Amino acid sequence: MSDYRAHFDFAIRFANGGGLTGEGFRLDLPAPEIAEPDLELLLVRHLGLTLVESVRLTGVEIVEEAHRGSREVEAPVARSTRVVDLSHPIRAGLVTYPGLPAPTITPHLTREDSRAKYAPGTQFAIDAITMVGNTGTYLDSPFHRYADGADLAGLSLDTLVGLPAEVFRLTDAAERGIRPETLADRDVRGAAVLLHTGWDRHFGRPEYGVGSPFLTEAGARWLIEAGAVLVGIDSLNIDDTESGGERPAHTLLLDAGVHVVEHLTNLGALPPRGARFTAAPPAVEGFGTFPVRAFAELPA
Repeated sequence: MSDYRAHFDFAIRFANGGGLTGEGFRLDLPAPEIAEPDLELLLVRHLGLTLVESVRLTGVEIVEEAHRGSREVEAPVARSTRVVDLSHPIRAGLVTYPGLPAPTITPHLTREDSRAKYAPGTQFAIDAITMVGNTGTYLDSPFHRYADGADLAGLSLDTLVGLPAEVFRLTDAAERGIRPETLADRDVRGAAVLLHTGWDRHFGRPEYGVGSPFLTEAGARWLIEAGAVLVGIDSLNIDDTESGGERPAHTLLLDAGVHVVEHLTNLGALPPRGARFTAAPPAVEGFGTFPVRAFAELPA
């Protein structure tokens, strides 16, 4: 790929008085085509100037020439990681959990109506969404279970972003309940433990709500003692919703400050270890659970 530079003379005036001129100046360009106002800004940033009032360029010539390392023109850097999306998209009418209302999405300001509010050719859309926190792929904070627990705004990003992921393959498990014995071969201290059951293949259909895998009470106790920071699952619930109203996994994990992420998807695209997991909700005060854009980063 070729490099390009601009040759030109310039005159700069400062808002607080004085000026600066240059002849035959050469500046690396990010691309061969650049508008003159953008070239003026590139020059100002390259020189590190402040309080500039005006810039005048003359004799501008673009030539194919190797870069010399001008500031603000970075050499292209190959992406060192790839990102795997682990979230279900949210749409109007989506049924995440049987019995909970589906989200509704309505326009607050349409593009057509916005034309009367802005300059000609400028328009915006502003939409409103009504949904429960348990929609799509979401994270439970301690406040979801405990009135005095940390809410979404009280969570530390250190416990939500870039966590080492330990992915447990459970798609061929004979039992629904995930026990400590299934997890005990790994060191999960400081990790996001992701339970890959494959149940996400049913998401959005009636069969998703019946017979889903879950974490047993003993499994939750083991993960707490082992030092897990977050536990995620790609099924209906971290608990067995068909055994009555008890929720031992939620109760234990959230009491211990271990975050819970439910309704993950695409965990089969991750290796057993080596990925970095992120699931950060908005910092909503007085709220216990909310959708996240969960994803994992892997070496490219």
